[in-house]
Amino acid sequence: MNNKFSRDEYLFLSRIAQQTERFGEMVEFVKTFADAELSKDERSMLSAAYKNVVGNKRAELRVLTAIEQKESRKQTDQYTLSHIRNYKHIIESELKASCWEILNLIDKSLLVNSKQVDSKVFYYKMKGDYNRYLAEFLLDNEYHDAVERAISAYKDADQLARINLSHTSPIRLGLHLNMSVFYHEIMQNKDEAIRIANEAFEMAIAQVDNVNEENYKDCTLIMQLLRDNLTLWAQDENEQQDDQ
Repeated sequence: MNNKFSRDEYLFLSRIAQQTERFGEMVEFVKTFADAELSKDERSMLSAAYKNVVGNKRAELRVLTAIEQKESRKQTDQYTLSHIRNYKHIIESELKASCWEILNLIDKSLLVNSKQVDSKVFYYKMKGDYNRYLAEFLLDNEYHDAVERAISAYKDADQLARINLSHTSPIRLGLHLNMSVFYHEIMQNKDEAIRIANEAFEMAIAQVDNVNEENYKDCTLIMQLLRDNLTLWAQDENEQQDDQ
């Protein structure tokens, strides 16, 4: 995209694209100002752009995977199944390309230009997240590589967050929320997922009365998500024990 507009104008266009749910164009707009350190507002816009583009592709893939499984159980003819799988492959390729686009942007520009610790934690968390999304559908060596990259990125983010960010920081809480989901869904390590989520929740709730007004809403929202996951995971564990 040619830089016909100023940085502020592209940020404005990004907001318009977001409000009209034209997320593909939103990505193109945010990429124009991703070659320097981003403000908090710019960082949020970039995150929202890729989250929606990739989130839509993940949803498409889940639907098509469910259709494939349903048709396989019905013993649908191989000709029909091959069309479904070819379509699934197209979506996987698009999803893979979008994930790698933001991962390359993080490595080559966003982290390099980042001077603030909260920004570094934010981008390492994003690296973990988008490698987690890749691990949801990749196979064999590609799967293992994505898992290793996710673990490394989450570890880097966690180390910085523990030293530099408060227990009630929305960035730190969001990191531990997503880390716990990674360990629960991708690694199938439920004990570690519960440990991460429970520690983050307990540490935050002990300090929640000291949260400033700017961060209070985000902080309490993420804390609620942590508690919801902990409740759900505990129920799953109890149901499994009952089945035994």
